[in-house]
Amino acid sequence: MSLLKLRLSMIGTLAFLIALSSLFFGIILTFMGGLDITALIVIVVAFNLIQWLIAPYIIDAMYKVKPVTESRNPKLYSMVRNLSRKTKIKMPKLMLAKIPIPNAFAYGSPITGKKVAVTETLLETLEEEEVEAVIGHELGHLKHRDVQIMMFASVLPAIFYFIGYSLMLSGMFGGGRRDGDGGATILIGIVCMAIYWILSLFVLGLSRLREYYADRHSVSVVDDGARKLSEALAKIVNYSANIKRRSRQKAGSSSSFRSLFITDPERAEKDYQEIAKISGYSADQQLVEGIISKKVSTTDKILELFSTHPNIVERLKALQKLS
Repeated sequence: MSLLKLRLSMIGTLAFLIALSSLFFGIILTFMGGLDITALIVIVVAFNLIQWLIAPYIIDAMYKVKPVTESRNPKLYSMVRNLSRKTKIKMPKLMLAKIPIPNAFAYGSPITGKKVAVTETLLETLEEEEVEAVIGHELGHLKHRDVQIMMFASVLPAIFYFIGYSLMLSGMFGGGRRDGDGGATILIGIVCMAIYWILSLFVLGLSRLREYYADRHSVSVVDDGARKLSEALAKIVNYSANIKRRSRQKAGSSSSFRSLFITDPERAEKDYQEIAKISGYSADQQLVEGIISKKVSTTDKILELFSTHPNIVERLKALQKLS
């Protein structure tokens, strides 16, 4: 996918999401009356805004994230500083997370500032050049303001979810709003829940596009970035799938904020099935080439619709085109 096509796809998806939401909002307000619904929308938006502001504190506590100083890890600190300079952004706070999977994520809010976290397992699993490519990807998320964009996009389906849930409860226990017809209220509530589901698919699609965009950024700021990031992603999927099989509960608990990660832990086992079919590789790049050679089935394409991250085969193919 070319850079222009990728940008147009992201803009088009976000614009369609906003337009579709606005249309549905107008229809619901027309049928249900504007006052209570508008108040609910304000509450949902306020709730999500507060959640965004305090989310970094929740992430720090959940993943046992601690700051990394220059004296503690000068190589890693210097790497982030140099890549931040190439990215033309202020260096984010460098953090280290204690979770049992190799991964990295960018997060932050106006209260906490921008942060980039890597896990201890990532530093143990990947080579230094591969860590560099992963950090380049995460800095791309910060440069493109993906945290803010995805927060805004996620609010739209959340509004319909709460409207639908409220209308269904109102229809069941409070009767209709105008003529006592609780059945009509429940029906509109069910329609709202369906709209929530449809919009959520568009949000997931936007998330996958942002991942491709961040991959492109890594390639642009890291020398030989396409190769390095490809090898890093293959190793991360390999390791994460093995961990998940050994301890499903522990791995699952690490994926609460999986949209933040460079790869989706929930997809790791499925992605690893593509890697497991490959035998006899003796080098990282041979592993990558083996994954790329695999055909993406219709089932894989359907499963990808429900994922925050692209299919590993398609993602590595996109990186290969950039090398």
